[in-house]
Amino acid sequence: MKIDRPAAARPARSATAAYGRRAEDAPSPDGAGGALPVASVLGISEAEFTPRVRDAIMGLMNEVDNLRRELAQTRARLDEAEKTADQDHMLPLLNRRAFVRELTRYIAFADRYNTPASLIYFDLNNLKLTNDTFGHAAGDAVLMRFSKVLLAHVRESDCVGRLGGDEFAILLSHATHAHALKKADTLADAVQAAPAEWNGQSIPVSFAYGAFELKAGDNADAAIARADEAMYAQKRASKAE
Repeated sequence: MKIDRPAAARPARSATAAYGRRAEDAPSPDGAGGALPVASVLGISEAEFTPRVRDAIMGLMNEVDNLRRELAQTRARLDEAEKTADQDHMLPLLNRRAFVRELTRYIAFADRYNTPASLIYFDLNNLKLTNDTFGHAAGDAVLMRFSKVLLAHVRESDCVGRLGGDEFAILLSHATHAHALKKADTLADAVQAAPAEWNGQSIPVSFAYGAFELKAGDNADAAIARADEAMYAQKRASKAE
């Protein structure tokens, strides 16, 4: 902040008057009206409030402003770093580490408050075939489209994560197993209705999915394994039809 320094005699009068007005606004110790002595303001007497003192105070105020700006910038960088650390390297989803952390938290809520929550597990089929046929960029487009459809059809309170190359999971808060199955079917229909487009060509995607309600006493690895088992059970049932 640039400060224009006026004539030598003026700063002492203006600064003293400014602080004097603040003192006048304050009540006297005995409750009667009247101003407090200037010496009581910042512990600086009127005689000591010289241009050099004024400049020193303004310098300190500038330093405080600079520190506040640096603190705000540091907080913003920390927030961005935390977001980057939790996000998948390619998709706008939680990575496995962050998803497992949230899963552990949901299990704790289910244990402590008896709050229902469920896990949906999706496994894409033939992603390698897509990569081999259309190229890896087309495979990435399929993953991105799949991710965005999932995100568009869940609540803010739900979590969507990528557990592996073609493995995805959704955490549903306040959802029983029946609710999770219904939601999984809805998500599957939405994905089927919105295939990825690559070079003007639609690339269909097939997948299997399953749902599992979290139980008190579960751990994250066990919950993911059971959701995976539910997905394979659904895949076997589809082949049998």
